[in-house]
Amino acid sequence: MKLFPIRGGIHPDYRKELTSEKAIVALPLPAALYIPLQQHIGAPAEVLVAEGEMVKKGQMIARNQGAVSASQHAPTSGRIRTVTEVTAPHPSGLPQTTVILEPDGKDEWGELPEPIADPFAADAHAINGRVARSGIVGMGGAAFPSAIKLNLGEQKKLDTLLLNGAECEPYLTCDDRVMREYPDEIIDGARIMAHALGTPRIVICIEQNKPQAIEIMTRAASTFAAIEVIPVPVQYPMGSERHLVQAITGIETPARKLTADLGVVVHNVSTARAVHHAVRFGRPLVARVVTVSGGALREPKNILTPIGARVADLVEFCGGFSARPESVVNGGPMMGQPLPSLDVPVVKGTSGILALTAEEINDRPASACIRCGSCVTICPCGLSPVEMSAFIRKDNLEGAAKLGVMDCFSCGSCSYVCPSHVPLVHYFNYAKGALNDLERERSKNERIKTLAEVRIIRIEKATEAKRAALAARKPASDTASPGNSPSSNSDEAKAATDEKANA
Repeated sequence: MKLFPIRGGIHPDYRKELTSEKAIVALPLPAALYIPLQQHIGAPAEVLVAEGEMVKKGQMIARNQGAVSASQHAPTSGRIRTVTEVTAPHPSGLPQTTVILEPDGKDEWGELPEPIADPFAADAHAINGRVARSGIVGMGGAAFPSAIKLNLGEQKKLDTLLLNGAECEPYLTCDDRVMREYPDEIIDGARIMAHALGTPRIVICIEQNKPQAIEIMTRAASTFAAIEVIPVPVQYPMGSERHLVQAITGIETPARKLTADLGVVVHNVSTARAVHHAVRFGRPLVARVVTVSGGALREPKNILTPIGARVADLVEFCGGFSARPESVVNGGPMMGQPLPSLDVPVVKGTSGILALTAEEINDRPASACIRCGSCVTICPCGLSPVEMSAFIRKDNLEGAAKLGVMDCFSCGSCSYVCPSHVPLVHYFNYAKGALNDLERERSKNERIKTLAEVRIIRIEKATEAKRAALAARKPASDTASPGNSPSSNSDEAKAATDEKANA
């Protein structure tokens, strides 16, 4: 199959050898699991359990609410200690509502939904409903509720399901190991998702620095003519949804559009495996594989982790730190976020935990931009980071918006190549947040203005209706001699009082 080049990109030191040959190992159950109600894009789930309640593994403990949300399930059997506020795995360090579960050591499954005996005879609604009930979200890091993307077949004309196995971030090998150890489960999940979407074609993209995964997945897919495994160039950020689609189709996804508008829906390989478990066995998403790596760890590993285990539990399982970490990152080093502490939980979107030394971070003070243009050359979105950052430093957010700052997806390539170590991504993230706030404020003011105008019109109509009704009740004699009748004076006074009250 012909591949199309993508714009820009970089080739960082990938350092995947730290864990690429480490088979997946299961984390022993910790003393407590911390399950946040919001582990996904959208509204937090609604809690269904109370303090002291005993639950089984797989039992729904929080139900999705709203159009975009995801349910949460007990990762093991045990007792609900409490529902309280716990620090989120986010740089802000803000708390979020969390269910704390004390495992009983039995790891006993509760009653699960019946498996869908023949998924390929089931309609799309049955599969999507099962995926939604199972709390499955995108496991590549975005954590968007998967059932919503599986509904796109009803809204768009689709031809391709693209499974993302590129895993272009340095250090991370969790998807690589899942492909090498569970290829048949991924293939089955992909076929089920393609059936729900109505796509006749499945393409699995894997970066060329994962030869074993390419070979194993190709062998697993060989009996299905509709499935093609495509090795793609090692070029960060090849794993970006839009750039992967461009490499396969040659078409760039327009700004503010979805890849589905091009007929392509993208899901992560681990998401496909989760769909397999949900449909074939009725099992919800209660665990995931996490790469725990970095130069500050004694024994980097790929760990099958129950949702809600603390980062500290994973670090301890890896033998602790061999050196002081300069930063502990949730995700990869390019797009990941620093963690406020080791006491935060692993969530469904956690692909990696990295304990990085000062040498690995190579953090230096920023100096003045020398306008070398390197950031422009490598920007995979075709933006001008140097110009956007100049506008943002002058607090000219509208100018940055006109240059396309909202189209930046914070891949970090510009910051990586900047010889002056200007924190470009930080500027862009600040600008995007501020512009979103301004847009929300603008929308709020427009709604208030509209409501005020509607209220004035309503009052005017009500006043006119009362005047007309009053005029219709007046006798002819009153009309001839206005102001002589006490009842007329009374009615007029009442109408005036009503008008004042309405105003």
